[in-house]
Amino acid sequence: MNTNRFRQLFPGLENGLYEEIFANATAKEFKAGETIIRVGQPIRSTMLVLEGTVKLYREDDEGNEFFIYHLNAGQACSLSLVCALKNETSELLAIAVTDATLVSIPLNFMEQWMGRYKTWYQFVIESYRDRFEELLKTIDAIAFSNMDERLEFYIKKQVSLFGNNLKITHQQIANDLNSSREVISRLLKKMEAKKWLVIHRNGFQWMLPS
Repeated sequence: MNTNRFRQLFPGLENGLYEEIFANATAKEFKAGETIIRVGQPIRSTMLVLEGTVKLYREDDEGNEFFIYHLNAGQACSLSLVCALKNETSELLAIAVTDATLVSIPLNFMEQWMGRYKTWYQFVIESYRDRFEELLKTIDAIAFSNMDERLEFYIKKQVSLFGNNLKITHQQIANDLNSSREVISRLLKKMEAKKWLVIHRNGFQWMLPS
């Protein structure tokens, strides 16, 4: 594990806690498109992102996926923190969007640190709060926005993460927004007519300020 990188991304922890993390945590690498956590999988450790971007989905019984939020370098999956502490299984699907490096900490150390280190307790609570706020944004977009607005919000979020030139298919967007490819294609063409974006093969370029 790159310990200097970890300290930069996860600052403010006690020195003793850093030492325990470096002694007991494991860095795991995943290729883009690789599944990290499956629905129903027991969660025995944390998921802290050291490099790359991870996408979390909700999956129904028929295998349909619905996008929840991204995790980027310096962020932790609150699901892995809470479910690991309660010894539960995952209700979400996590996939690496880019090549990613994740830091995994076994359950028994997490339980010890909650009582021993105030900064770890605060880190877990703040991570849970941050992911909850991301979830609320997703719920707001579903409940209070039409598909045009949801698509615009989604694209701007993608642009903020990956830049103006996005390599993503209409079907991938439709899957993330729980819509159809035909609807997404029609709305993207409307955006192109407004000169908001330029559609390319397997992607598009966003033309407005991000």
